[in-house]
Amino acid sequence: MNPTHNRELYFATSNPHKFGEAKPILAASGIIILHLPFVHDEIRSDSLEEIALEAVSVAFSKLKKPVFVEDTGLFINALNGFPGTYSAWVQKKIGNEGILRLLRAIPPKERSAVFRTAIAYADNDGKTKTFIGECAGSISLKIRGKGGFGYDSIFIPDGHTVTFAENVSLKNNLSHRYKSLRLFADYYLSM
Repeated sequence: MNPTHNRELYFATSNPHKFGEAKPILAASGIIILHLPFVHDEIRSDSLEEIALEAVSVAFSKLKKPVFVEDTGLFINALNGFPGTYSAWVQKKIGNEGILRLLRAIPPKERSAVFRTAIAYADNDGKTKTFIGECAGSISLKIRGKGGFGYDSIFIPDGHTVTFAENVSLKNNLSHRYKSLRLFADYYLSM
């Protein structure tokens, strides 16, 4: 590992679950992260990347150290991409039960969805770079599983029959967040 990576690297998030997922994924590459509790009124946009870039700019302006943020959305095709970039807000307002109610008339073969994560990183100079991870799948007919958080109990990744909440180790090895973190780790270690 490059000796310059012994410096502090912060993950700015108000979500301890996201930090809990990211820490071991990055640690497997030898990258140690610190949690920066970060509450920020994010901009409204249909672009996860735009939201993440604005947030990392704010986080870096406060911290003045290498920092990354992430924004994640669940895009359901039968709902024209809803909840998309509003996923966290929708989760708080109607939860998984509400999403399932919106899809109640939609047959299983038409419940395709994709999870996307955009990571934005700002280095010591405040220069930014983004990393996008995706995981395609479908929405289950009912809530299944107790693990994970957010939409994990209704999202079934393509090629599998269980939700992320039913098999958290599956999520930790192929999710949208895992993929974006791996891209970020490869970049970070190559600097």
